[in-house]
Amino acid sequence: MDTTRGRHPHTGSAGAANPPGDDAELFWEKHHTTRHTWGERANPLLVETAEPLAPGAALDLGCGAGGDTVWLARHGWQVTAVDISSTAVEGVRTHARDLGVGSRVTAEQHDLARSFPAGEFDLVSAQYLQTPFPLPRGRVLRAAARALRPGGLLLIVDHGSTAPWSWNRDPDTHYPTPGEVAADLGLDPGQWPVVRAEMPRRQAVGPAGETATVIDNVLLIQRTAA
Repeated sequence: MDTTRGRHPHTGSAGAANPPGDDAELFWEKHHTTRHTWGERANPLLVETAEPLAPGAALDLGCGAGGDTVWLARHGWQVTAVDISSTAVEGVRTHARDLGVGSRVTAEQHDLARSFPAGEFDLVSAQYLQTPFPLPRGRVLRAAARALRPGGLLLIVDHGSTAPWSWNRDPDTHYPTPGEVAADLGLDPGQWPVVRAEMPRRQAVGPAGETATVIDNVLLIQRTAA
């Protein structure tokens, strides 16, 4: 994603070569130890989805700098924020406390390839949960769907195009469409119907201030029954 929104930078999705680093946790630790700001901006698709909802329990998967976590907490949500980086987790926890919403934020370190946070949620947000390291994404997102309370929403926002600052600049990279992501999850549509599947365009800002039009792949799933 574009780094001005405070989460993980654009990985290029499937087919990306691993960036330098010994493993995923070490790589993201190095990334977040250079960060000087926390929780500065929320993803607009998260805001658009959550604003009409009554506050409840939310899960922010791959919280990064915590922009979405902080926005949700400031709007009355109880938020569980998880990230593979202990630096990110501590940064989000400290920033929430400094803003006076620390009681609404539980920040936990998880490598989602190995563990998933406990609890039931009214909203699960998976914003740009794409990584150049091995991740059983389908399994993680199915766990997220199962963690929803009846009526709860799972918001999945993925990169749908290559930005000029992407790690993977391969023009043949395939970005799974929302329909393809839904099909891969294999959820029972009677219990987890798709309520939104779109590919909107937006203006994004890269790490050096450059701008480009990018595509977001948006999938919104609701749990209708326990």
